[in-house]
Amino acid sequence: MKNGVSILILTVILGCQEKNPKPETLPTCIQQVIESIKKENIWEPPARVLRYEYKGQEVYYIPARCCDIPSLLIANCDTICSPDGGFTGKGDGRCPEFAKEAKNETLIWQDERRK
Repeated sequence: MKNGVSILILTVILGCQEKNPKPETLPTCIQQVIESIKKENIWEPPARVLRYEYKGQEVYYIPARCCDIPSLLIANCDTICSPDGGFTGKGDGRCPEFAKEAKNETLIWQDERRK
Protein backbone atom coordinates (compact mmCIF):
# COMPACT_ATOMS: atom_id res chain seq x y z
CA MET A 1 0.00 0.00 0.00
CA LYS A 2 2.85 2.36 0.87
CA ASN A 3 4.37 1.93 -2.61
CA GLY A 4 0.99 2.54 -4.26
CA VAL A 5 0.57 5.85 -2.40
CA SER A 6 4.12 6.90 -3.30
CA ILE A 7 3.51 6.15 -6.98
CA LEU A 8 0.22 8.09 -6.91
CA ILE A 9 1.88 11.13 -5.31
CA LEU A 10 4.77 11.00 -7.78
CA THR A 11 2.32 10.74 -10.70
CA VAL A 12 0.35 13.77 -9.49
CA ILE A 13 3.52 15.82 -8.94
CA LEU A 14 4.94 14.96 -12.37
CA GLY A 15 1.60 15.53 -14.06
CA CYS A 16 1.32 19.01 -12.54
CA GLN A 17 4.78 20.16 -13.54
CA GLU A 18 4.72 22.75 -16.27
CA LYS A 19 6.11 21.27 -19.48
CA ASN A 20 5.71 24.34 -21.66
CA PRO A 21 5.93 27.99 -20.70
CA LYS A 22 2.73 29.89 -20.06
CA PRO A 23 1.65 31.90 -23.12
CA GLU A 24 2.07 35.20 -21.26
CA THR A 25 5.78 34.46 -20.76
CA LEU A 26 6.32 34.22 -24.52
CA PRO A 27 7.31 37.24 -26.60
CA THR A 28 4.24 39.13 -27.80
CA CYS A 29 5.05 38.38 -31.43
CA ILE A 30 5.06 34.61 -30.76
CA GLN A 31 1.75 34.90 -28.92
CA GLN A 32 0.41 36.73 -31.98
CA VAL A 33 1.70 34.02 -34.34
CA ILE A 34 -0.08 31.37 -32.27
CA GLU A 35 -3.32 33.36 -32.18
CA SER A 36 -3.09 33.90 -35.94
CA ILE A 37 -2.62 30.17 -36.58
CA LYS A 38 -5.64 29.40 -34.38
CA LYS A 39 -7.77 31.52 -36.72
CA GLU A 40 -6.63 29.58 -39.80
CA ASN A 41 -7.83 26.22 -41.05
CA ILE A 42 -6.17 23.30 -39.31
CA TRP A 43 -2.72 22.55 -40.71
CA GLU A 44 -1.71 19.06 -41.72
CA PRO A 45 0.57 18.19 -40.01
CA PRO A 46 -0.63 20.20 -36.98
CA ALA A 47 0.99 23.60 -36.45
CA ARG A 48 3.76 23.77 -33.84
CA VAL A 49 6.01 26.38 -32.33
CA LEU A 50 9.38 25.19 -31.07
CA ARG A 51 12.02 27.10 -29.14
CA TYR A 52 15.74 26.52 -29.68
CA GLU A 53 19.07 27.97 -28.75
CA TYR A 54 20.80 29.01 -31.97
CA LYS A 55 23.94 31.07 -32.42
CA GLY A 56 23.76 32.28 -28.83
CA GLN A 57 20.16 33.46 -28.91
CA GLU A 58 16.69 32.14 -28.21
CA VAL A 59 14.79 31.48 -31.43
CA TYR A 60 11.31 30.26 -32.28
CA TYR A 61 10.77 27.87 -35.17
CA ILE A 62 7.47 27.37 -36.95
CA PRO A 63 7.85 24.32 -39.22
CA ALA A 64 6.61 24.42 -42.79
CA ARG A 65 2.98 23.40 -42.96
CA CYS A 66 3.10 21.91 -46.40
CA CYS A 67 4.97 21.44 -49.63
CA ASP A 68 5.91 24.84 -51.00
CA ILE A 69 5.35 26.90 -47.84
CA PRO A 70 8.62 27.79 -46.06
CA SER A 71 9.20 27.45 -42.33
CA LEU A 72 9.95 30.50 -40.17
CA LEU A 73 12.75 31.16 -37.69
CA ILE A 74 12.09 34.14 -35.43
CA ALA A 75 14.48 35.86 -33.03
CA ASN A 76 13.76 39.07 -31.13
CA CYS A 77 10.44 39.26 -33.00
CA ASP A 78 12.18 39.42 -36.38
CA THR A 79 12.02 36.66 -38.96
CA ILE A 80 15.67 35.81 -39.51
CA CYS A 81 15.25 33.07 -42.11
CA SER A 82 13.31 30.12 -43.45
CA PRO A 83 15.49 27.10 -42.64
CA ASP A 84 13.48 24.68 -44.78
CA GLY A 85 10.38 24.28 -46.91
CA GLY A 86 9.52 26.36 -49.95
CA PHE A 87 9.87 25.23 -53.56
CA THR A 88 13.31 23.67 -53.06
CA GLY A 89 12.64 22.29 -49.59
CA LYS A 90 15.79 24.09 -48.43
CA GLY A 91 14.16 27.32 -47.27
CA ASP A 92 15.57 30.67 -48.27
CA GLY A 93 19.24 29.65 -47.89
CA ARG A 94 19.99 32.24 -45.17
CA CYS A 95 20.46 29.67 -42.38
CA PRO A 96 21.31 26.30 -43.96
CA GLU A 97 23.13 25.22 -40.77
CA PHE A 98 20.09 25.61 -38.51
CA ALA A 99 19.25 21.89 -38.32
CA LYS A 100 22.85 21.05 -37.33
CA GLU A 101 23.48 23.93 -34.92
CA ALA A 102 20.15 24.38 -33.13
CA LYS A 103 20.14 23.06 -29.53
CA ASN A 104 17.73 22.49 -26.67
CA GLU A 105 14.50 21.98 -28.58
CA THR A 106 11.39 22.80 -26.53
CA LEU A 107 7.86 22.39 -27.79
CA ILE A 108 6.14 25.67 -26.95
CA TRP A 109 2.77 25.06 -28.54
CA GLN A 110 1.02 22.58 -30.79
CA ASP A 111 -2.40 22.96 -32.33
CA GLU A 112 -4.59 20.30 -30.75
CA ARG A 113 -7.61 20.93 -32.98
CA ARG A 114 -8.69 17.99 -35.10
CA LYS A 115 -10.36 17.86 -38.50
